[in-house]
Amino acid sequence: MFFGSLEVGTNNALFYTLMANCKSHGLDPEMYLTEVIKCLPHNATVEQAAALTPARFASALRAEQQVA
Repeated sequence: MFFGSLEVGTNNALFYTLMANCKSHGLDPEMYLTEVIKCLPHNATVEQAAALTPARFASALRAEQQVA
């Protein structure tokens, strides 16, 4: 309604959901996006993208911190 078109509204809803998921998993959204952009190949497969969801990213980060 306030974004100008249905497509833009849908994209914004997806983005806001992603940021809320970051926060719910204790991730700083800016750090998360920075790291995902660095890690995700240009022609990523669905499996590669799924491995970088906030839940999996947070889990891997916690595992990495426990090892260190």
